[in-house]
Amino acid sequence: MSRIDDLIRNLCPDGVEHKTLGEVGEFIRGNGIKKSDFIKQGYPCIHYGQIHTHYGISAAETISNISPEQAIRLQKAQPGDLIIATTSEDDDAVGKATAWLGTTPVAVGGDSYIFRHSMEPKYVSYFFSSTTFSQQKQAHITGSKVRRIAASSLSRITIPTPPIEVQHEITRTLDRFIQLEAELEGRQHQYAYYRDILVAPRSPRESVKLGEVSHIARGASPRPIRKFITNDNGIPWIKIGDVPPQGKYITTTAQHISTDGAEKSRQIKPGDFILSNSMSFGRPYIAKINGCIHDGWLVISNYEKTFDPDFLYHVLRSSPIQNGFAQRAGSGTVRNLNSRIVSETLVPAPPIDQQREIVHLLYKFDLLVNDLTSGLPAEIEARRKQYEYYRDRLLTFPEKK
Repeated sequence: MSRIDDLIRNLCPDGVEHKTLGEVGEFIRGNGIKKSDFIKQGYPCIHYGQIHTHYGISAAETISNISPEQAIRLQKAQPGDLIIATTSEDDDAVGKATAWLGTTPVAVGGDSYIFRHSMEPKYVSYFFSSTTFSQQKQAHITGSKVRRIAASSLSRITIPTPPIEVQHEITRTLDRFIQLEAELEGRQHQYAYYRDILVAPRSPRESVKLGEVSHIARGASPRPIRKFITNDNGIPWIKIGDVPPQGKYITTTAQHISTDGAEKSRQIKPGDFILSNSMSFGRPYIAKINGCIHDGWLVISNYEKTFDPDFLYHVLRSSPIQNGFAQRAGSGTVRNLNSRIVSETLVPAPPIDQQREIVHLLYKFDLLVNDLTSGLPAEIEARRKQYEYYRDRLLTFPEKK
């Protein structure tokens, strides 16, 4: 960080001027792109939902296109502009931005703003991801179920405006953190490739329909659920938030339901698999507790005659199975993975002794890559926290008097 410190001492010894976003640029509302408008080839475009799910601090290519005839009518981001998603159900995601670094303009859909400004593009995008920006925007977010922020409110948020040389150096430093995290995640992709090869069926005869060798059912929710939530010796009520993103087992829950509620729900036992059938659908977890699942889950049980549980876990996590779930769950705004889809899924089922050999081969590699305390996820999380610390530190300046 010494070069940045030297630049600040030399170029702005009396502090850094803070300006409102409205003083350093203008906000232009995007318009009129639906997912149904996408075509394979055409004019590049960015839909606000893709800012939440696909794009990071910056982008130089798009994943979607629309017809040139439609593009004529739409607002365009120019190279260097920010594209900002202005709506979400999650406050943290409101105002998420990406700097457009492509060589040509890009069409921008509704629920987005284009921010045309006079600063280093990625510096501004990093600012939009910072704690300082998050704290300032919170007072301006409106709406109940759908949360949003207006251009007039964004215009009042203040940003430090150090000399452009400082902006460039801060960007280069933060880029290095992002690159390191990407390299670590690349090692996880290597593991996934190795796992997919090991669990792949050796012949068509080795595959079976999952529903023929196990019992698959949907969860159930007693309604209204608030009547059945209890703190007194109830039965664990399993929700998405109870399972860590990179975890394998369900060991505890934040809430419990009464025995009356459990009778109207779907009860599971240790060893059962559960899969989310909507958000993050298809991601498997293994229960280590007795509990109940709502209708956002599927349960796989009674598989033990055919599968070693660890082998089945690797199979369900494999790319061919996950991609198959994604394709068959539909391409609409809300995807749904139902019990029929899972039951009809072909999965490899070699003899159990071979399954255990494969599990043993994957064990040490899995420990290195996926262990939450000592493997890559722990290292990635440490690097992410380090990045967030330095991002907020580097984007905080004494204000010029």
